[in-house]
Order: sequence, then C-alpha cells, then structure tokens
Amino acid sequence: MLTNEQVVEQALGRISAGYVFPEKVAVIEAAIRGRLAEGAYEGLDDRQLCETVTADLQEACPDKHLRLLWTDEPQSLEPVDDDGGEAAFLALLRAEGQGISRVERLEGNVGLIDVRRIATAVEGASTIGAAMQLVAHTSALVLDLRECRGGAPEGAAMWCSYFFRDDQVHLNDIYDRKTDTTRQYWTAGHLPAPRYADRPVYVLTSGDTFSGGEDVAYTLQAHGRAVVVGGTTRGGAHPTARHAVAEHVLVTVPAARSINTVTGTNWEGVGVVPDVPVPADQALEEALKAALRQVHREDAESR
Repeated sequence: MLTNEQVVEQALGRISAGYVFPEKVAVIEAAIRGRLAEGAYEGLDDRQLCETVTADLQEACPDKHLRLLWTDEPQSLEPVDDDGGEAAFLALLRAEGQGISRVERLEGNVGLIDVRRIATAVEGASTIGAAMQLVAHTSALVLDLRECRGGAPEGAAMWCSYFFRDDQVHLNDIYDRKTDTTRQYWTAGHLPAPRYADRPVYVLTSGDTFSGGEDVAYTLQAHGRAVVVGGTTRGGAHPTARHAVAEHVLVTVPAARSINTVTGTNWEGVGVVPDVPVPADQALEEALKAALRQVHREDAESR
C-alpha cells in the first residue's frame, strides 16, 4: 500500500509531465512539497488527502481542473492500463444515457433538453441526434446545462453544430501540450438529426456548470447563437486527463487549453457570465418567458 507521500509524489510526476502550462509546474511542486515537509498530509485517509491536496494545488495554481479525486471503483495502477480515464468516462456515459437526462416539449411549443454530461461525438452521436429529433419542430429551444459537469470537446462541438446552418463555422481551437499541436473544431457537415439553426435558443447555467458544459454555453454565446440565462459557471476551460496514483485516488491533469475563435480566450477562472443573470433555480422560468416573447414577436412580424 502506498504512503500518502508516495501518492502525492506520483501525482506531482503526472502534473510535471502533462500540465498544459509547464512554466507553472515549479511553483506547484514547491508548494506541495513544502506542505509535505510540514507533515500536512500525514494521517489523512484517501478522501481527506484528495480534499487537502486539491485545496493546496488550487491555491498554488488556480486551475479548477487541477485536483486529486477519490473514486469508489478500484483503479489499476499498471501503466499499460492507463488511458487517461477514457474507458471509465465512456462507461459512465453509457450508464447515464450519454448525458441526456430528459427531453420535453413545454408550453408554447418550446423544447427542453436537460444535459448532465457532454458525450463523445462517436458514441453519443445517435443519442444526441435522437434528442434533437424530438425537438426538431418546436418554436424555440431551452438547453439546460445547470447540472452539466463536463465531457468531451468533440461532443461539445457536435452539440453546437446543430445550431448553425452548415459546416463553415470555426467554433474554437484546442492546444495540446503533449503533441504541441492545435486542433481546430468546426461545425459538423453531417448530423443525425435536423439542424436547429433558425429559431431562438436559450442556455441555462449555474455555479455547477463545468468544463464541457461551459464549452457549449461559452461557444454558443460567443458566436451569438444563444442567450445564456442563469448563474455564472465554475470556470474550468482545460481538457483533462485522469491518472490513477493509488487504488482509489486519481490525479486530474489539464493537458490542453481552449481558444475561442471569437474572443481569442476562454472561460478559465472566470466562468461563463450569463446574458440574463438570475438565480439558477429561476433560470428555466425566465428563459421560457423570453422564449415565448420572442416566438410571439416573430409570429407577429411574419403575418
């Protein structure tokens, strides 16, 4: 069984090797090793260790994705089994309906899709398409991301693709440290369901909206394709790999960073600031009012 010091040193090794901002690694290592020398992690169980080290990591470097996580499921520590958490994430998505919690048609023919995780574009395509098919003939759409806690960048691009007319919109870029390359994300040319490019879209957010959920909200807002309603999001913009450093402890290492093509930056540390700031529990009601006003106004103008 590994000691807490060994777990922390393994985590630091992963951060040193993979963190997207290598120039910040020395500060992180100095802070955490200083805490080790003080005995700050002695006698802590795995859960307490995760909480304490995470707080210290984020004090040294305020990156919301940089953390230790407890996991109930025992993890393999064999290097050959380390896939950055991809297999576990895919299994979670399969168990949770590819992240889609509910799809409804509300008063006034307004569609609602509640998304809790952003699925991958490959495995999630048909499920995302099924949800979009169900709202294809609504007059406006509410995309509820208030409890969306992350997901896949390519899945975020797929979600966003439905709200543009074609494959000519350059959504964002992601710089990857490991390969020292930048990948461009454009709207998809082919989708499993009809596009929703010509009607109002409202995105609901909260202080729990994180990572991939923020990606969708920020991208649609920056490109002027949706009105964001609710609370400012948590502020985590760095795609992340997960590595086991003990049987029940993962270190999450931000290995890349998003660059929006409109703003030239991202939402790291500041979150997505809503266009209509209201308490998260009032966001749906507020968005529905706005959607119905917009639909009625467009109906009147078309007569």
